[in-house]
Amino acid sequence: MPRPFRCRRIERQPVFRSFSPDDIAAEEQVQMTVDEFEAIRLLDKEGLTQEACAARMHIARTTVTAIYDSARQKLADALVNGKRLLITGGHCEVEPVIIQQFLMEKGSNTMRIAVTYENGEIFQHFGHTAQFKLYDVEDGKIVQEQVVDTNGSGHGALAGFLQAAGADCLICGGIGMGAQMALADAGIKLYGGVQGSADAAANALAEGKLDYDPNARCDHHDHHHGEGHDCGHHHGEGHDCGHHHGEGHECGHHHGKALDCGHQEGDEGCLSHHGEGHDCGKHGCH
Repeated sequence: MPRPFRCRRIERQPVFRSFSPDDIAAEEQVQMTVDEFEAIRLLDKEGLTQEACAARMHIARTTVTAIYDSARQKLADALVNGKRLLITGGHCEVEPVIIQQFLMEKGSNTMRIAVTYENGEIFQHFGHTAQFKLYDVEDGKIVQEQVVDTNGSGHGALAGFLQAAGADCLICGGIGMGAQMALADAGIKLYGGVQGSADAAANALAEGKLDYDPNARCDHHDHHHGEGHDCGHHHGEGHDCGHHHGEGHECGHHHGKALDCGHQEGDEGCLSHHGEGHDCGKHGCH
């Protein structure tokens, strides 16, 4: 029998997930996995030895060597040949985030919805949200709810925070591409581009009637918005965004048919992320 695959411990999810050359339009891309990124971060940014890196990632030193060599080859390919570098996927488990507050108990058959939250409304910038409101759904009805503080967690930590909170899906307004990838890697389904009452949106999702925009994006690292911009879309001022999908529409990514894991059907990233036959949507190891 083949040796069981051991997941790699990730201490910090990458905040920036996509890099492209400025002087050409990159037509090809290189996909670096999150564990390859973590090896680069620990070895080259923090200056650890391979032994120390292996201990931090909970893997063997020989595995670190293989991961690091693969990551360097991909970096070289992107830099020398002018390709887009995309960081996503891998066989990873995110280091648990410690939430310094009591969380309501989640039942075994419960779907937990998280909503970016501020004063009863859906907060429109995922990466800057100070609170989430959690809703537990059973048989299509909300049975309990709770507001939790993010304690200053930034873009790179919020996906881990939601995973630790037991969230199965997220309702939000604008959200950057890197955060979308982090949520997909954490097995959390995204419903973006939603505005208005948090309670109303959660009830609509519980009933399978939520209108949302799978293309919602407000990435302040890639785009230049005016001060106070809060739309989550690329439209003129005052535009009321939101695409209308049929009841039960399951997308939450950008193009084509979306899978439950957040990747696209037939996407190489999904195959390398999960492996053929993987039961997507589970928390922990992917």
